[in-house]
Amino acid sequence: PCLRWRRQPPLLLWAARQSIGTQAGGLRAEKPGDDSKDVSVQRALNGETLVSAAQKVKEAGRDFTYFIVVLVGIGVTGGLFYVIFKELFSSSSPNKIYGDALEKCRSHPEIIGVFGDSIKGYGEATRRGRRQHVSHIEYVKDGLKHMRLKFYIEGTESGKQGTVHVEVKENLETGRFEVRYIFVDVETYPRRTIVIEDNR
Repeated sequence: PCLRWRRQPPLLLWAARQSIGTQAGGLRAEKPGDDSKDVSVQRALNGETLVSAAQKVKEAGRDFTYFIVVLVGIGVTGGLFYVIFKELFSSSSPNKIYGDALEKCRSHPEIIGVFGDSIKGYGEATRRGRRQHVSHIEYVKDGLKHMRLKFYIEGTESGKQGTVHVEVKENLETGRFEVRYIFVDVETYPRRTIVIEDNR
């Protein structure tokens, strides 16, 4: 029994050393794994950084494209508004001169007596029967811009039609067009010419 008791401790020591060595080896084996995990984490972070940078560049390019499209749209819209404003409200536009002349015809008592109420104006008729814009001619005489217009009117009196002739001349001081004359040729019997305004 004494011999067995003395021999057991070396066996126990050897088993303890083996278990400690295994644990130590396991710990040593885990260290390289931990380093590889750190490296893989760093690689993943670097990959995410590259992806996020590329994504930012892509988004910036897309935003710049949208910005250019918006700028072009604003430019086109501004141009359209300018053309519309010039055509409708500028004193030198044919539509503005036509509108003013038509209003003078509507308020003239002799025109109302011949054509009746609710006088409307229109331009030349096309082959399809559509009434185009008022025909006009622009020219320069004695260094001043001139414009001549021709359009037609009719009212509630059936069969009555008239041709309106308008001429305007540029005023250098104001830069606006002033009426030289407006007269209406009555195209039905009895034919005559009604002078609305004459500043010649």
